Amino acid sequence: MLRIFMVAVMLMSGTATSQLPEFSQQYRQRLGGAIDALEEILTDFKRDAEQFGLTISEAIERQKGSDDPFIRARGNSMATADARLDRLKQQQQELEMAGPIGRLMVFVRGFDPQLAQATAEDYEPAVPVTIAGVASAAVGALAGFVLVSMFSGLFRLRRRKPLRP
Repeated sequence: MLRIFMVAVMLMSGTATSQLPEFSQQYRQRLGGAIDALEEILTDFKRDAEQFGLTISEAIERQKGSDDPFIRARGNSMATADARLDRLKQQQQELEMAGPIGRLMVFVRGFDPQLAQATAEDYEPAVPVTIAGVASAAVGALAGFVLVSMFSGLFRLRRRKPLRP
């Protein structure tokens, strides 16, 4: 019975983790779209700033220092957008330079929560036919095996009767 349970857990955890490469790929597609959108916003902002002889940083600081709460809030929003664009571009470069398994590490290490949430909402599972999918499934299956082994060992220890002298 324990072996059947172990195989079931291994299959479930392997299947779940086999989806990481596909999720990561769909995330990368959204990443490019998010970068394009932020670049468009910041290009328009830069054009407006340059009309007044300002850099993006100077225009943001001017907004943040305004007496008008709305303008201050827009300055904070633009600063956040500028910083996010830099982070997303950095991650995109790291993803492009990494191999299939390395991309998973880059994704796990520094995903953008908004982008990951949007990806999860529209995520479509895939069959793990790539090397990364198979490797990821194997890691998940191994993790399931280790977990079940640990818990079954603990369970057996609790059921063991104490030795009588």
